[in-house]
Amino acid sequence: MLLASLVEPSFGLIFWMTLTFLTVLFLLAKFAWKPILNGLKEREASIADALNEAKRAREEIAAMNARHADLERGAREEREGLLKEARDIRDKEIALAKERAKAEADAMLARARADIQNEKKAAIVEMKNQLAELSIQVAEVILKEKLADRAAQQSLVDKVMTEAELRKS
Repeated sequence: MLLASLVEPSFGLIFWMTLTFLTVLFLLAKFAWKPILNGLKEREASIADALNEAKRAREEIAAMNARHADLERGAREEREGLLKEARDIRDKEIALAKERAKAEADAMLARARADIQNEKKAAIVEMKNQLAELSIQVAEVILKEKLADRAAQQSLVDKVMTEAELRKS
């Protein structure tokens, strides 16, 4: 029977259960629902703020990445410009050094040619002097042999005098 009375609710039991439920519901509505709902609203607001903050942070990161890419591109361009300028300076210095070396080589070649010409002229003068000296020595030897006797000397003097008179006239 005990079991049957539990299965069949009586009017008093339903009344007290309903009254207790409504009292708990009233108390919850008066004291608990507002703070719970306010807590939920605050939590919802903080989650929305956190999402907005995260979105703003993502936008800032994207902007920073774009600035970083721009800075990197600018640095790369500047580096390329500096390298190009350094290559140009190096090429100019090499060309200038080549020009200087060529000018020095040309000057050395001109000096060498001038020295060779001077040496050649000196050698020619020396040879002429030696040839003249040798010619005089040969003539001296020939004259000594031809003019060894007195008659040959007299004949030569006469011949020279005759030629000198012919030139005067």
